[in-house]
Amino acid sequence: MKNKLLLFLGLVGLFYILSSSNIGAFLQPLQERITENINEDWHYLADNTQDIAQLKSKTDWQTINLPHTWNQWDALDLEPGYRRDASWYQKEIFLSNYEQAEYLLYFEGSNISTQVYVNGELAGTHVGGYVGFRINITPQVRRGQKNTISIRVDNSYNPNIIPTQKADFFIYGGITRDLWLEIVPKVRLQDVYISTPEVSREQATTTLAITLPPGIELTKDYEVKSSIISGENQTVVAEKNFAAAAVNQQQALVMPTIKTPELWSPDHPHLYQVKVQLLKNGQVCDEKTATIGYRWYHFEQHGAFYLNGERLLLRGTHRHEEHAGYGAAMPNEQHRKDIAQIKEMGANFIRLGHYPQDPEVYRACNELGLIVWDELPWCRGGMGEEEWQANTERLLLEQIHQHYNHPSICFWALGNEIYWLPDFENGDDEQRLNAYVTKLNKLAHEADPYRLTALRKYYAGADLVDVFSPSIWSGWYAGVYTNYKNTLTQNQEEYAQFLHMEYGGSSHVGRHTENPITGEGALSDDDWAEVANQVNIENVAKKGDWTENYIVDLFDYYLSVTETQPNFAGNAQWAFKDFGTPLRPKNAIPYLNQKGLVDRDGQPKDAYYVYKSYWSKTPFVYIESHTWTYRRGPEGKARNISVYSNCAVVELIHNGKKLGRKNRVLGELPAGGLNWEVDFTAGENTLIAVGEATDGSTYADTLKITYDFQQAATADNIHLSAKMLANGNFLVEAEVQDKNGLRVLDYEEEIYFTCDGAGTLLRHYGTPTRSQVIQMANGRAAIELTPEPSGKAIIEARNQDFKGSYLVIDFAKESSTKMKNNETE
Repeated sequence: MKNKLLLFLGLVGLFYILSSSNIGAFLQPLQERITENINEDWHYLADNTQDIAQLKSKTDWQTINLPHTWNQWDALDLEPGYRRDASWYQKEIFLSNYEQAEYLLYFEGSNISTQVYVNGELAGTHVGGYVGFRINITPQVRRGQKNTISIRVDNSYNPNIIPTQKADFFIYGGITRDLWLEIVPKVRLQDVYISTPEVSREQATTTLAITLPPGIELTKDYEVKSSIISGENQTVVAEKNFAAAAVNQQQALVMPTIKTPELWSPDHPHLYQVKVQLLKNGQVCDEKTATIGYRWYHFEQHGAFYLNGERLLLRGTHRHEEHAGYGAAMPNEQHRKDIAQIKEMGANFIRLGHYPQDPEVYRACNELGLIVWDELPWCRGGMGEEEWQANTERLLLEQIHQHYNHPSICFWALGNEIYWLPDFENGDDEQRLNAYVTKLNKLAHEADPYRLTALRKYYAGADLVDVFSPSIWSGWYAGVYTNYKNTLTQNQEEYAQFLHMEYGGSSHVGRHTENPITGEGALSDDDWAEVANQVNIENVAKKGDWTENYIVDLFDYYLSVTETQPNFAGNAQWAFKDFGTPLRPKNAIPYLNQKGLVDRDGQPKDAYYVYKSYWSKTPFVYIESHTWTYRRGPEGKARNISVYSNCAVVELIHNGKKLGRKNRVLGELPAGGLNWEVDFTAGENTLIAVGEATDGSTYADTLKITYDFQQAATADNIHLSAKMLANGNFLVEAEVQDKNGLRVLDYEEEIYFTCDGAGTLLRHYGTPTRSQVIQMANGRAAIELTPEPSGKAIIEARNQDFKGSYLVIDFAKESSTKMKNNETE
């Protein structure tokens, strides 16, 4: 009996040892680094408690995936402000027991202060929302068991953390980028910084600086081995071994010289891989790989920018890290799509305003060929005291260290409008600011001796950094756009290394006029009263009506100047995509900065094609404007139609009649000379533009326009209609009409959409068809509606002028009609 009992207990013990929950308790050798994405299946709690013990009693957790922000929707809803507070994220993770290993959590970005707990114990903290950081959780980990990870993230107001709340963008709260679990050897390569101090077409030198974890000292048994590999997986520099002593002293480890390197440039963004290994007694115990590129660059004094010995006109734009429906918590696919769309436009330069961005952005810029201006998030707010300064200096160094190896980065920008709207007493004192800018400039050059520092719109510090940008907004915040050429020339003469960051203006999609403001700041002849109220404007931003036509003309003029200005280094338009901001509640779409070339969902506006016509090498043709398909004017009055294209020759055809071929001439306005006088007929008109590239290939664009010779009377009512979209949703359209049913094109007031019953309005996206409150564009506004299988939606549109109009959509009836139509087809 005793033997049977012992046998039973032995079997139970064996089963326990072999059970899945205990296999990991055995020590396992760590063969190589383990890097695991842990974005999925987190529990999220919108609660600002600081006591982790209270989490056990909370019941209102939500299951979410990372990246995540709790400001995904409230940033652009109708209530003033957005949630600036703390929240919790929690997840259980099984961690195997690896020998001589450490366990790290790597955050690509967490906004804006973060506390990490493991099994209820504080493992580490980080302050600053736009750079990555690692938290070593090894002391708190229970190896071979499940571990509870609890993360508190806080984006509440804190003047000691840049950026200030007075910056013109939302400070989204949450774990807004990817999160990774890293299991690494205790003795490892912690950081590898790769420099290319001397580059020419004939040869290039490469140096490595390697850091190891604190407290780790290498003995004579250790060595470092490194090699350089081309994009075709071919080793171009033979492996070289370095003694451990050199690593301990953090010396620059010099690799063999590369002969005739393939250079990195926007047109040919050639990349190399540098493989670095840490060896013990000849055996690899850790390995890291970094991507680099060989290039050199400089400015002529008061002149052009040169890359790899050749003049390169920097053709740029700006990017904020947010998107409709995501806020700042964007997937990598969307980050890359943004950069690809910017590259497709023909840009070779991007300013990441006003903060460091997702790692995927830098990878895409490296691979696609975009030169980067990487900016410290010191945007307005002035200068703070000791705590503020310590945070700011640390964030600058973290930014430089993390992005050091990216060949796309040429500029470390130290801030933007730094003196403006100070959060602290004497925060705008120029003497203090100059001393601090000097300190940051020195820190940047010590951390990276090979790149240029930059600053925008702090004139007292213009000569304290390498590259300076003044503020020039001719034709928008002041003056007329034809002032730009003279202003540009004056600034070239004043600043030795000058780049122009920020210019442009807002445009509301679908808002057009036959008579946009001219370059003299006045309207052309007024044929009807039904035009924009824009006469003799000093500040278009405040008094203009944001037509797409005006912005097209402004950009067309700017580009005609910059593309022909002698020895001009370059500039960057503000901004590529519409973005959210708490500072603009009265814009055409509330809380949206609408200066984008594309809307918040990435859909191109007319202005996008203006840039493409000057910069893109891919042939195309675009008739201005596809968002202006209903027009009106006196009969017999010809209208000028522009075609934006990079083809050498374009022909325009109206209702089958050829209006002639024209050659594109750089600098001729409008549209490089590609414009025609068109006599519209009443009703539908068809325009076809055919472009011919230099190789003889042809490209075409077609636009159908309904033209009306009747002048509308006073606005009388809101008329609602709906049509089904390809995605199965309904587009509800509101038109302001006169008593005869004519659309009133100059009606621009806000419209408010609501829905009762079945169905859901798509709102808070900040796009032209997914915003619950939006100003009319030429007497029209629309919103998208998600249907339900049955039931009725009662849509109302109202504003201060009209008591409201109603539209009833019977989803069951619409579904039946759709089925019948499909059967007929």
